[in-house]
Amino acid sequence: MNQKTVQQAIEYRRSVRVYDSEQKIKASTVKKCIEQATLAPNSSNMQLWEFYHITSQSVIDKIIPLCFNQNAAKTAQQLVIVTVRKDLWRKRAKANLEYLDKVYPPKPKTKQSSREKFAKNYYKKLIPFVYNDFLGIFGFFKYLTVLITGLFKPIYREVRSKDMRLVAHKSAGLAAQTFMLSMAGEGYDTCPMEGSDTWRVKKVLGLPLGAEINMIISCGIRKPEGVYGKRFRIPFEEVYKEI
Repeated sequence: MNQKTVQQAIEYRRSVRVYDSEQKIKASTVKKCIEQATLAPNSSNMQLWEFYHITSQSVIDKIIPLCFNQNAAKTAQQLVIVTVRKDLWRKRAKANLEYLDKVYPPKPKTKQSSREKFAKNYYKKLIPFVYNDFLGIFGFFKYLTVLITGLFKPIYREVRSKDMRLVAHKSAGLAAQTFMLSMAGEGYDTCPMEGSDTWRVKKVLGLPLGAEINMIISCGIRKPEGVYGKRFRIPFEEVYKEI
């Protein structure tokens, strides 16, 4: 299959509910698309995601009923499960600091550039401030501090645990969309499924308590009946606002 341009991939991508069992997809190509998904923009470059590439039919068979037997799951050749790992924020912040140490080798503070100081303090101080919490108590006090400070100047307000959870899911969603467009560019089809018993899916994958399922994406090659009608979108004029 010829690779598509970005515009062609966007136009080609549809949520496919029925896949052709006769046309096989390559696990190596799906893996490449997952790798491209990791290049997606994400909040503070924290990369609080993991991608579970399910190629085993026995595991797919376990997940199908957990997706409520949707056709998109029943006929899928492979699955990609995008997970959010907000619980790994310390590990990811450390990885960013280690990378910054390579970019900016350690030196006395007097010789550090303002950009170097800001970047390192961002992961040493700001990231722990917004991600640290204990039973919502610390988050409540952070929220009050931000609320009061925000009366006098613009300030970042999403500092509670539930706010950071939303941030992590938004980043995972960007990666999921990047993956699906990459798949479309290869002539492969996908369907993002939010309808699933996420607790049981986590159990199948052996995920820890702190992990969350962002979405399950089925993969394959479409059958004509797998696309349920023409694409419908609200008129562009209703959703586009130029200011």
